[in-house]
Amino acid sequence: MARLKTYYEEVIRPRLMERFAYRNVMEVPRLEKIVLNMGVGEAVNDNKKVQQAAEELTLIAGQRAVVTRARKAIASFKIRARLPIGCKVTLRRARMYEFLDRLVNMALPRVRDFRGVSTRSFDGHGNYAMGLKEQIVFPEINYDKIGDIRGLDIIFVTTARTDDEARALLEGFSMPFMK
Repeated sequence: MARLKTYYEEVIRPRLMERFAYRNVMEVPRLEKIVLNMGVGEAVNDNKKVQQAAEELTLIAGQRAVVTRARKAIASFKIRARLPIGCKVTLRRARMYEFLDRLVNMALPRVRDFRGVSTRSFDGHGNYAMGLKEQIVFPEINYDKIGDIRGLDIIFVTTARTDDEARALLEGFSMPFMK
């Protein structure tokens, strides 16, 4: 079992039950999934860029990335329908906890001029989204072998009903929020 999952069950869940006065264990918010998304704007000119981004995202997530395609044509962006424009990965269960562990303990401390993640990125329904400007903060990525530095979106989907509950959950996992 993943280290953070046991930590959630033994430490975080009881703290949340006490703080928010839940009567049932099933009421306590939990992490449902983590979605990693990488948009590749240069894919309009070079189709290989999407494949490189998918390979890098696969290394980061430990799970094969899916190439996303444009739904409709947008002439001003030179995008045709069904043109590959990015890639994504949805992590659940053990892989989700392992990724969260690597993100908090290895990747975020490697971000240049890091002061914490924003507290304003909650959506009002208990989900949290954040972005990284460089994929090279992950130790799985070899800096010498990458072609371009790309950004990465990370979305944490929780069962929390409010942003306060979701923030308390993520703080339990040691998410470094700004003060």
